[in-house]
Amino acid sequence: MANANVARGLIPYRYRSGSVYNGAANIYYVPAANAGALYVGDPVQILSASADGNGIPAVRIITAGNGTDTGISTYGLIGSVVGRVSGGEPIIPLIQSNSVYIPASTAGYILVADDPDLLFEVQENGNMAGATPTAGSVSGPGKNVDLVSGAGSTTTGYSGWMLGSASLSTNALQMRVIRMLEQADNTLGTNAKWLTSINLHQLTNTSGE
Repeated sequence: MANANVARGLIPYRYRSGSVYNGAANIYYVPAANAGALYVGDPVQILSASADGNGIPAVRIITAGNGTDTGISTYGLIGSVVGRVSGGEPIIPLIQSNSVYIPASTAGYILVADDPDLLFEVQENGNMAGATPTAGSVSGPGKNVDLVSGAGSTTTGYSGWMLGSASLSTNALQMRVIRMLEQADNTLGTNAKWLTSINLHQLTNTSGE
């Protein structure tokens, strides 16, 4: 059965140890100068030496497909958006009374899953496994892949970002492919969902901004 094409960006799934993701997140600031809307699942990075008046770090959407660029200011990620804060209260998908996404050019606060040990469920935009994968021939796990941008949904609040299947290689790309997401409605092929980790996490990189 073909996989459904339901991109949602980077969705926290579990930790490297096998522990279940418990919803943990930290608050970050989105400046009014942010040029595009931010959605749940969008990959973000800390802005260089930037914060609100209380010292809460400012973030922005990453740049898609930075290839072999290893500079943390353009390549590094802090994590993905899991909700927003409105009126001092967290708002997360499916239980929101207000819109989850933050419109462009609007200052606000978001919740980001930023633990360096998190694995994220991400849909690919093609077929990294190949046309007729067999045991031992699936090349995705252990390799790296870049992210590609996609339009978010103002209805669901979810991101449209995906893994760029064609970029799969041993180069220093944005994400590491860990394994395929094991669930009944996910099969090897186009639009498969994979568990991935952030290759250059801004909280563990030894070079500061």
